[in-house]
Amino acid sequence: MSARGGTIVVVDDDPKIVQLVRAYLERDGFAVVTAGDGRAALAAIAAHDPALIVLDLMLPEIDGLTVARRVREESDVPILMLSARGSVADRIHGIAEGADDYLPKPFSPAELAIRVKAILRRSRGGDARAVLRLGDLEIDRERHAVRRGDETLTLTAAEFRLLVALAEADGRVLSRDALLSALYGGDVVETLDRTVDVYVGRLREKLGDAAEEPRYIATVRGAGYRAAQRP
Repeated sequence: MSARGGTIVVVDDDPKIVQLVRAYLERDGFAVVTAGDGRAALAAIAAHDPALIVLDLMLPEIDGLTVARRVREESDVPILMLSARGSVADRIHGIAEGADDYLPKPFSPAELAIRVKAILRRSRGGDARAVLRLGDLEIDRERHAVRRGDETLTLTAAEFRLLVALAEADGRVLSRDALLSALYGGDVVETLDRTVDVYVGRLREKLGDAAEEPRYIATVRGAGYRAAQRP
């Protein structure tokens, strides 16, 4: 398997979650090492020098917060925390203990993949795929520009983030929650699902895209949205 994105250590004592997260991350080109408890997590992190750690808080042997503290004593490797406790206070506590982002359970694996890539972009100061393609669109992340042939399209920052998320997903369906995360990052606490529909409508209008016969953004009823064409 290609590991173009680097190695990610996924730590959770639920095998189903581990299997699902592994599948999504490997599909995006990451090598994935897993651990089911805190002690095994520390050993895996020491052995593999990961680019990022996905870390559940409620773990056997050693809890996730303790793992995060020990990791922070030695390394600034990015940490995405997972927890069934999703209150604002819990999120703030997780960030204070060294997490770079916090994702409450249950979560969309597509949203997790988006957050992983966003964290890595921030930590690396860029991304190998600075230019994305969606159909005949060229999406330049560094210049925050979208071009179609000789035409440059004018998008708001939110519309641009939405388009990037859809292009990065390579045709996979993104739920409204995943797209809200792309729009607002980990700071969004409470908003309406239909906010995404409004943004998609505005983006389609600027792209000259029709919902009935989409060239760029397809609606998947009951699930969310996906890129209509693979880059």
